[in-house]
Amino acid sequence: MDPTTGNAAARRDVAASTSANISTDINARIIAALEQGVLPWKQPWRPGADAASALPLRANGAPYRGVNIVLLWMRAADCGYGARRWYSFRQARALGACVRKGEIGERVVYYGSATRARAHGSVPVSGLSPGARTGDPRGGAQGDTDKGGARFLRAYVVFNADQIDGLESVDEAPPASTDAVTPLAAHEAWFRTLDIARIVHPHRAFYSPARDVIAMPPHAAFDSPDLYAQTLNHECVHATAAAHRAGRDFAPRYGSDAYAVEEICAELGAAYLGAHLGLPPGHIHDHSAYIGHWIAALKNDRRAFLEAAAKAQVAVDWLLAKSGRLGAITPGAACPEMEAL
Repeated sequence: MDPTTGNAAARRDVAASTSANISTDINARIIAALEQGVLPWKQPWRPGADAASALPLRANGAPYRGVNIVLLWMRAADCGYGARRWYSFRQARALGACVRKGEIGERVVYYGSATRARAHGSVPVSGLSPGARTGDPRGGAQGDTDKGGARFLRAYVVFNADQIDGLESVDEAPPASTDAVTPLAAHEAWFRTLDIARIVHPHRAFYSPARDVIAMPPHAAFDSPDLYAQTLNHECVHATAAAHRAGRDFAPRYGSDAYAVEEICAELGAAYLGAHLGLPPGHIHDHSAYIGHWIAALKNDRRAFLEAAAKAQVAVDWLLAKSGRLGAITPGAACPEMEAL
């Protein structure tokens, strides 16, 4: 990525990068982390800093979504930030605060759109990625007179509250706690609200699309209740691929890489879901056999990670809505820099 310093961000918050450049930059960063054996969607975790392991928050307190969660978790882990809130340069200044000179920000992304009438041929729309034209986001559409539109990625720069002087302390809700009951009991109660069938398998955890059922080893087979819950979350995300739930199919676009992209989606979804439910971060299983396939899929299509992250968010939204927890999430509609991922 190409993070921006505080001084430069004063001149502009919204990056002028094209969609292609943004997705390529994000993809390259994720691949680099995976090649080092690092799973970039694992929340930062340090003793005494529980808040940093939960979802990152916008200036208005709404949680970030999709790929932006991963980008901000990565930055927080790399820099040791403990605060959950992130602000653009202008948002900080509007609050009477100031980003410290020389601080490096992190780009987050959102979708913009453009619509323009055209006559006697396709007309490029200002701000679209190269090749994109009205009427066909892929480019090259022809026609006499019609109206079309296209969506394109944009990016802007945000800074963690730890990088900003003069901010008033903000009351941040801690991650959800299950201290009143055992973590496993709380998670089991949540799972039962989903109406997803589960069976016991002696040594494998998986979701069977043909039978629409999750198979899980016995609780005693896991090193901890948290590990069981994290694994079950992973399989729950897989289960949302069914057409009568969130519905998704990566095969048409990704072909032989579809399985790897679906696994990335389930990993991301389990991480997002764990943050919502107050689970500690942790490895679901040994990823050494998977990382090579994930890297290959991302190298074959620079959009794969972005799409997996977006679909993971859709899956988590479905699971939270089904369990009656979606209403507890602070909506982000009031935020003028709302991102769609």
